[in-house]
Amino acid sequence: MRKNEKVEYIINKLQELYPKPIPPLDHKDPYTLLIAVTLSARCTDERVNTITPILFERADNPYNMIQLEIDEIQDIIRPCGLSRQKAEGIWHMSKKIIDEHQGQVPESIELMETFPAVGHKTASVVAAQAFNIPSFPVDTHIQRMMQRWRFVKKGASINSCEQAAKKAFPKEKWIDLHLQIIYYAREFSPARSYDIEKDFITSIVTKPS
Repeated sequence: MRKNEKVEYIINKLQELYPKPIPPLDHKDPYTLLIAVTLSARCTDERVNTITPILFERADNPYNMIQLEIDEIQDIIRPCGLSRQKAEGIWHMSKKIIDEHQGQVPESIELMETFPAVGHKTASVVAAQAFNIPSFPVDTHIQRMMQRWRFVKKGASINSCEQAAKKAFPKEKWIDLHLQIIYYAREFSPARSYDIEKDFITSIVTKPS
């Protein structure tokens, strides 16, 4: 299968499976999404969604968040893991949003990346899901699929996978695709207990011509 045929097949199949992919983290605006994505590092989306309502009842905007002590934030988010690091990051990013951006999360990925505890993937998720800015956040699920679909070599870095995905797929598809690929990877192509017969997209796109 030629590369353009592979890309078309993947897009079509993912669209059939997940026609309107919904972001997995509950949020109401860019700020609450930023906090939720920050909490999701090394934590399941399901657990984050049980913790954020408790946190957001106390503080769902940066002004209220900095009224809390870091220890208070840590106590609430402890089930998400890395609680001290995340609590400090949340407090200091909230302060920076107030001091430098009038309390509003900026739309720029580059500006978000200057926030404590915010890396490129987190900033890209917020840009895509909160501001509808074409970006292609790559997590371990997408990294795995880019390798299994042979867009990159085995062991390729997150950054290499992002660049390959942006090169392979049309820009207007990026926002939906990054969610669709994650959902597909979880359902049909897990890292463990892998069965290629269930992973029908990989079976097709890697079949020898």
